[in-house]
Amino acid sequence: MPFATLGLGSKLTQALKEKGYVEPTPVQAKAIPVILSGRDVIGVAQTGTGKTAAFVLPLLERLAAAPPARAMRALVIAPTRELVAQIEENVRAYGRHLPLRYATIFGGVGEGPQIQALRRGVDLVVATPGRLIDLMEQRHVDFSALQVLVLDEADRMLDMGFLPAIRRIVSKTPASRQTLLFSATMSKEIEGVAKDVLKSPTLVEIGARSTPADAVAQYVVEVSPAGKVPALIHLLKDAALESVLVFSRTKHGADRIGKKLSAAGLSTATLHSNRTQGQRLQALRRFKSGDVRVLIATDIAARGIDVDGISHVINFDFPPQPEDYVHRIGRTGRAQTIGDAISFVTHEDADNLRRLERFLGRGITRKKLEGYVAASAVPASGARDDASGDRASRPHGGLPQRAKGPWRSKGPRSGSFGPKRFGRGR
Repeated sequence: MPFATLGLGSKLTQALKEKGYVEPTPVQAKAIPVILSGRDVIGVAQTGTGKTAAFVLPLLERLAAAPPARAMRALVIAPTRELVAQIEENVRAYGRHLPLRYATIFGGVGEGPQIQALRRGVDLVVATPGRLIDLMEQRHVDFSALQVLVLDEADRMLDMGFLPAIRRIVSKTPASRQTLLFSATMSKEIEGVAKDVLKSPTLVEIGARSTPADAVAQYVVEVSPAGKVPALIHLLKDAALESVLVFSRTKHGADRIGKKLSAAGLSTATLHSNRTQGQRLQALRRFKSGDVRVLIATDIAARGIDVDGISHVINFDFPPQPEDYVHRIGRTGRAQTIGDAISFVTHEDADNLRRLERFLGRGITRKKLEGYVAASAVPASGARDDASGDRASRPHGGLPQRAKGPWRSKGPRSGSFGPKRFGRGR
């Protein structure tokens, strides 16, 4: 199905052709005609399925077809600066042949240029909630001509505590607006927000809710806390780990990992909220261009990473919440490619691992590192914990085991791999 059949004009389809995009993804094919019709939409699809283009393309088409106005006509709200920058990049690429004006509003940089852009007049604004409210309080924001409001990554905005800010922004927009809400997951909280801010929305849902992309092979590796960095360096000896995103739980941890990898001769960059906006954008650019092979990030900063070709995600620190795991591993296996997600697990992560496997409805393949004795394998399916529950009495230190349940990995449930066994035929 070519893009033109969805109702997009020649200038947009020309830009898509120049970008090398021939056919829409499923979420784009379903969402674009509905959005063009003017109806409210809830879009639920896993990360990497093309959600951004699913709302950007019809948004640009609608703006180009309508009479211009001095005040903003469309507003996209996203949780992080990086995501705002990524959306703007897509807007400019797809709208390169359209006479539209765009602006971004986010913190970490001076307000002056953002205020000037609003005064000059823009068709589309992409903003984070905090800085947008700051400018609203200073009376620099005019919603009188707003036609379309987009809430992107709604699940993460709720996780980050932005719900009061979102409600405040929505309350200042015209009741006649079209509202689009996009999310990787559909929780009861998201359903509640949708009920409050959307009018008779059409649900566009691709794939199962709250589950990682099928294109991602998932592994767990047991390590000691002190063995994480050596295990990571060992893994990165494998050339098949071409473009690697490493997740750290803390900003300090990300910096420490980066220094250790750099000392080992590995090209790295770090991404977290203590970095300046310029440093964060430079880190993303270097990672996207392949100038650095490893990007170390915290959860919040990584929400803005929209990079095709990430071959591996490594959870250096195991995520405390299953939803964070889903978002993390969704950074690979994008754009119809395959990817690997490797999670380091210590004894302290046992409960979180059990919780994750219950959330997924299945176990995660256990592996051990060949040639690295400090990392032992997590017990395979069928092994039983000692009845006493004493961690020391369990095999291999007692990380959680799955005695039953389906396994989605095509390979053996447990086993080992070395520097030449992580490649998946890329």
